[in-house]
Amino acid sequence: MKLLRILGLIGCLLLIAGCGANTVTRGSTVHTSGGDDTAGDGFTGIEDSAIDTESEYAYFSKDYFDYEIGDRVFFALNESALTNEAKEILMEQADWLQRNPDMTITIEGHADERGTREYNLALGARRSEAVRTFLLQQGVGAVRMSTVSYGKERPFAACSDETCWSKNRRVVTLIEETAGS
Repeated sequence: MKLLRILGLIGCLLLIAGCGANTVTRGSTVHTSGGDDTAGDGFTGIEDSAIDTESEYAYFSKDYFDYEIGDRVFFALNESALTNEAKEILMEQADWLQRNPDMTITIEGHADERGTREYNLALGARRSEAVRTFLLQQGVGAVRMSTVSYGKERPFAACSDETCWSKNRRVVTLIEETAGS
């Protein structure tokens, strides 16, 4: 009887383990039967207009933008110039935004705790404007974007060392649905 319970428990655990969620990770390609990647979007075998509802929900969701593409880019100390890594993320953001015309964004500029309040507000503004300009160059409409600087007022990490400070030198792209969508 005890052996039967143990075997039943093992069977249940194997059943649960086999039911893991299928996810698409950043940089991966979803393969379907046949077809080629004519749209250049990493999906093969289907037309862009025929994306199934489940995939559409995942790709077109704010969570997909935040966690798969990335909602933030980082900067060096006292810099507002975009790094190559930041440009790659922003190109993906621009592509997503072009596929989601009902979404608008707020671009938040941030700085670490060093420097005066006024300096960091100006630095955050330069950073958010650098991101806005880059997204404009990638084809995102100006009317869909607004910028704001928080300077050092809204830190992501609260501590006093370079590791923390580097997390606070950022621009965050916040997605908002436009009215009526």
